[in-house]
Amino acid sequence: MNENLPQQTWYYINNLERTDSPALVIFPERVKKNIELLKGMIDDVQRLRPHVKTHKAKEPVLLLIQAGINKFKCATIAEAEMLGSIKAGDVLLAYQPVGPKANRFISLIKNYPDTKFSCLIDDIAVAQQISMNAEYNRIKTPVYIDLNIGMNRTGITPDEKAVELYRQCSGLGGLTPVGLHAYDGHIHDSDYKLRKQKCDIAFAPVEKLKTILENEFPEPVIVAGGSPTFPIHAKRKNIECSPGTFIYWDAGYQQSLREQPFLPAALVISRIISMPSETTICTDLGHKSIAAENEILKRVFFLNAPELTITGQSEEHLMARTEQGHSYQVGDILYGLPFHICPTCALYENAVIAEDGYITGEWEIVARDRKISL
Repeated sequence: MNENLPQQTWYYINNLERTDSPALVIFPERVKKNIELLKGMIDDVQRLRPHVKTHKAKEPVLLLIQAGINKFKCATIAEAEMLGSIKAGDVLLAYQPVGPKANRFISLIKNYPDTKFSCLIDDIAVAQQISMNAEYNRIKTPVYIDLNIGMNRTGITPDEKAVELYRQCSGLGGLTPVGLHAYDGHIHDSDYKLRKQKCDIAFAPVEKLKTILENEFPEPVIVAGGSPTFPIHAKRKNIECSPGTFIYWDAGYQQSLREQPFLPAALVISRIISMPSETTICTDLGHKSIAAENEILKRVFFLNAPELTITGQSEEHLMARTEQGHSYQVGDILYGLPFHICPTCALYENAVIAEDGYITGEWEIVARDRKISL
């Protein structure tokens, strides 16, 4: 339990008495280490285009920029605006902006001229709408054709349909097709060899499509992969890679992607608030405080209480079973490593920062909302 934690334990925090729980805690020194590990896994830092959906905060982006990384990927207009507000150089909205998002996307370009914004396209009608809006505002928008290589979520097949859409976009006055986007989030096998085999098979049509397009257009930029396939795409030539979770890491990827050396850099702090029976404890880590899409045993792992078995969770409570004769007490602090850090971050307005064993400040999770100003 927390009263027996040695102070040299990396996650131990001395001054938590004024920090209410549940709380998201970030360890910046470990974030910096993860950035350096990321850079060491690729031959050219210019091939890195990290996804900001994990952290949704300015401070990690500034650390990435300081490390020489200035291309980014995001999923929402708010994330894109956050990047524009700190003058990130190159931002890909990895989403096809439909409806009001199309107008908001053009507003981004107009309001943040220091950032080069681009977006995904997989539908000609959407492309025509964005082109019309761009021409009206006297701008030209870079676009990437979104390819479906097995995720079956968005995109079109990497065949003649994609070639034709590329041609159609090139003929629109407000658009400039610059490349291809191939996300393979469906490939996340824990066996690296199997993951690589599946990744190579899924990516082969993309390489073929690129060769076809090169006969007619400037060499297309390819943005590919996420965290599970990052080490695979990093070994290819001229491919931009888009891992996101590396920045904080989590228990899920720590268990399944053992070949990747990233350090857990974000925890949730919880307190025991009740002990309704001799072998049951209740904490304040409910659905609203940690990602709850996984089954009950894959939501949080308590670093200082690894023997606890999670038995239930509701909006504001998490229950766990322990053995008789334990020494847990109401008020004890538990240090929880989330299984899925990305949606966990989105549950908090602010994260507290821990440095050298002390809480020293806060980072605002500014892009957790759907709208900042645009």
